[in-house]
Amino acid sequence: MKTVAILGSRNPQGKTANAARAFLEGVQSAGGETAEVYLTHRQIERCRQCEENGWGLCRREGRCIIEDDFAAIVEQIRAADAVAFVTPVYYGDLSESMRAFTDRLRRIGTGPGGKEGLAGKPTVGICVAGGGGGGAPNCCVSLERVLRIIGFDVVDLIPVRRQNQKMKADILRRTGEWFAGLPSSDVES
Repeated sequence: MKTVAILGSRNPQGKTANAARAFLEGVQSAGGETAEVYLTHRQIERCRQCEENGWGLCRREGRCIIEDDFAAIVEQIRAADAVAFVTPVYYGDLSESMRAFTDRLRRIGTGPGGKEGLAGKPTVGICVAGGGGGGAPNCCVSLERVLRIIGFDVVDLIPVRRQNQKMKADILRRTGEWFAGLPSSDVES
């Protein structure tokens, strides 16, 4: 199983990256292949709502008109067997880079063929809160909502906070192992 992790964090050594790393270590220990994409290291513009009605090619053709790194990342997701969305929590919600990416991903999913390679794909969401840590559950709700609109099969959501990250690292590794060994009959079609 090839799993790609989409990270909405800027810091490859920070709390969010460490959580993603623990999850991916679990996937690897179960024999899975992994890849990481840091959205902040790529050029991802926010949705332009191209036409007066607020839509554009996304609705008509299932693709985005903006020429940046978005399409290449979507193709990486489509080529993978599974995906993990891992975001730091800002103000109880997704990071700005994750929001910009998922907003556009949601829009292409409404067009013909836009959900192809996305709908039904097993997905895990991981939301990592620093500071007080109380926003992680709210962030998970927000992430789940957008992933389900796109059509992903959200099999787990894991809130992590600064105060419990050490304990959650073991849970993330074990979740990664479980995730990599998921039989296709355990996920939605």
